Amino acid sequence: MPWKIQWTHQALKDLDGLETRAAQRIIKKLERAAADPVRIFHRLVGCDDYKLRIGDYRLLAMLSHAAKTIIVERVGHRSRVYKQ
Repeated sequence: MPWKIQWTHQALKDLDGLETRAAQRIIKKLERAAADPVRIFHRLVGCDDYKLRIGDYRLLAMLSHAAKTIIVERVGHRSRVYKQ
């Protein structure tokens, strides 16, 4: 059973600011990752957030194992997403 995906307001705003083609790639990869996020997401050092790599873009999320939910917090280019 795939995990549920929740988007924060900031993540939706970030996604809206990207090119249409890049946003479609990110959504498609996230939907595929929802089948088994523990295997696909990588944990960030020093915090509870996880990252998903999509080419030059990164998706930062929290994984709620109890509720089986992916909470997307930020989306952006790899050079800027960690600084925000």
